Amino acid sequence: VAWIMRPDDANVAGNVHGGTILKMIEEAGAIISTRHCNSQNGERCVAALARVERTDFLSPMCIGEVAHVSAEITYTSKHSVEVQVNVLSENILTGAKKLTNKATLWYVPLSLKNVDKVLEVPPVVYSRQEQEEEGRKRYEAQKLERMETKWRNGDIVQPVLNPEPNTVSYSQSSLIHLVGPSDCTLHGFVHGGVTMKLMDEVAGIVAARHCKTNIVTASVDAINFHDKIRKGFVITISGRMTFTSNKSMEIEVLVDADPVVDSSQKRYRAASAFFTYVSLSQEGRSLPVPQLVPETEDEKKRFEEGKGRYLQMKAKRQGHVEPQP
Repeated sequence: VAWIMRPDDANVAGNVHGGTILKMIEEAGAIISTRHCNSQNGERCVAALARVERTDFLSPMCIGEVAHVSAEITYTSKHSVEVQVNVLSENILTGAKKLTNKATLWYVPLSLKNVDKVLEVPPVVYSRQEQEEEGRKRYEAQKLERMETKWRNGDIVQPVLNPEPNTVSYSQSSLIHLVGPSDCTLHGFVHGGVTMKLMDEVAGIVAARHCKTNIVTASVDAINFHDKIRKGFVITISGRMTFTSNKSMEIEVLVDADPVVDSSQKRYRAASAFFTYVSLSQEGRSLPVPQLVPETEDEKKRFEEGKGRYLQMKAKRQGHVEPQP
């Protein structure tokens, strides 16, 4: 699948929004997993996004470039599909291509007759026996993480009057969105890609408010979709800064859904994730980030947790670097 990047896909500096790329990734994953889940005779279904594993934005994509998105099914369990998606950017003037993203997504097949019914997934054929075993380990790990995340954080982002610069309250932001038909699948619930695009938009506002420079998405930790969001619901996407290193910012984004026309249902947490942003100069060089000043005990706790994630990922990256002879 190929898309040409247009001005409304990018920020004022011409860098394509991370949310735009995440939306393309999700659409490619939804197509291949829905095709696979309907490859055998039986009840028809559509694949719904359950989780996106951590994805790094390896290099920026710009207006006028063409995004090439390819997807492959790498594992199936009884009720879920793992999809690997790669994104290449192409400069159509020079023909130069570069890898910008690699992502892993998990989908579950939902019946077209009953949106709450999860169907069985046709098994995929593996070229090597080890592929199935490796895939099963990834499946068990993400299943455990999803359960832990679902109940980890039930709080909400509260506004604060006259906050001081560089505090959590100063940059925290919220966006309220009424879910319309164009946001939804045939089932009438929101596309995962639409939710991710809104989450990235809010995270970007938080990052820009904090450092007042051009900012770009550097990576997204696992995005967990805890529950479906239906057409007609009002969603509140809230973002707050949790941690800063010298050159990066971690932002927690929470999505709450409010079934305003259904009094029998209460507001609930629909999705959550951590986004990492970097600050750039007008020439595209990395800039130092103003250090976050946590004030409350909860903010200090979240800062330490963010620091732990940052150090863990830094050690993991350094571990992949081959030692020089």
